[in-house]
Amino acid sequence: MSIDFKAEIVRLKQKLSVTIVAHYYQRDEVFEMADITGDSLELARKCKANESEWVVFCGVGFMGQSVKVIAPHKKVLMPRIACCAMAKMIDGRFFDESVQFMVDNGIAKEDILPITYINSDASVKAKVGEMGGLVCTSSNAYKIIEEGLKSGKKILFVPDRCLGQNFAHSMGLESCVIGDGKDPKECDIICYDGFCSVHQLFSVDDIEFYRQKYPDILIAVHPECDPAVVQAADFSGSTSQLIQYVNGLDENQKVAVGTEYNLVNRMRPKNTYVLSSTKPECPTMNETTLEDLYKTLKSIEDNAPINEIVVDEHTVKWANIALERMLAIK
Repeated sequence: MSIDFKAEIVRLKQKLSVTIVAHYYQRDEVFEMADITGDSLELARKCKANESEWVVFCGVGFMGQSVKVIAPHKKVLMPRIACCAMAKMIDGRFFDESVQFMVDNGIAKEDILPITYINSDASVKAKVGEMGGLVCTSSNAYKIIEEGLKSGKKILFVPDRCLGQNFAHSMGLESCVIGDGKDPKECDIICYDGFCSVHQLFSVDDIEFYRQKYPDILIAVHPECDPAVVQAADFSGSTSQLIQYVNGLDENQKVAVGTEYNLVNRMRPKNTYVLSSTKPECPTMNETTLEDLYKTLKSIEDNAPINEIVVDEHTVKWANIALERMLAIK
């Protein structure tokens, strides 16, 4: 007999002390079952304030970790512990090698302030915390970098080179990417060579195509896009900022949006276009299915929870310190 996963999920939600959380990039049928939706850090903070015993997080691995770091007492399960490709581009060893690169190029370790994008493993956040650094999001990176520069130190920005370069450009700062041949001593922000594969799909050619087809169109992109794309756009902002921007436009104003497909598809239905000739869908964000969600909730009911997120005490301590340093900046 086939199972009505949606009906079973509703039943289990009513029975269990559980909150289902879904990132904006999740597929529609999963997103619609969530009690809390939003962007990564926003979700972690809402989970901390939530009173449910269990959190079932539909997203990618570092997001579930963020809940455990901010709220270690929470029991966090993930229907799929999917891998964010960008977060997997850096680990503790690569972070240490990046610090050593700067030291080898004449920058003393005590003169380095690391900042990690929230799209990183908890172990990297902990390394950053131990060096006196802090976390940022795409919403607050400008403010975090601005505050960090007051220290007089060189910023090591990991793991997204595009985010680091884009905010450096917007602030009139010099940036480089490790391995690009530039002298890091001459730069304010030294970026690790990581990136989001989805946001790399958008190009200046895509922008030119839409501008030729619709001369009055506006272009809005995420700052994880290539710097050339961000500089050619009319607006660049985080997921929540993109939603706010598009929702604030007149319904007759055409806009092409450069970010993950599921989010764009849920924006206003009229005059909103995806800034790509291909479907910019995050493969790992789309791994989670209704069946996965049902099985995870059923495992709680059966007292045999699956895919629980566990983070060791040392990592929780220092990753949380890095996050708290960010949250202290208003």
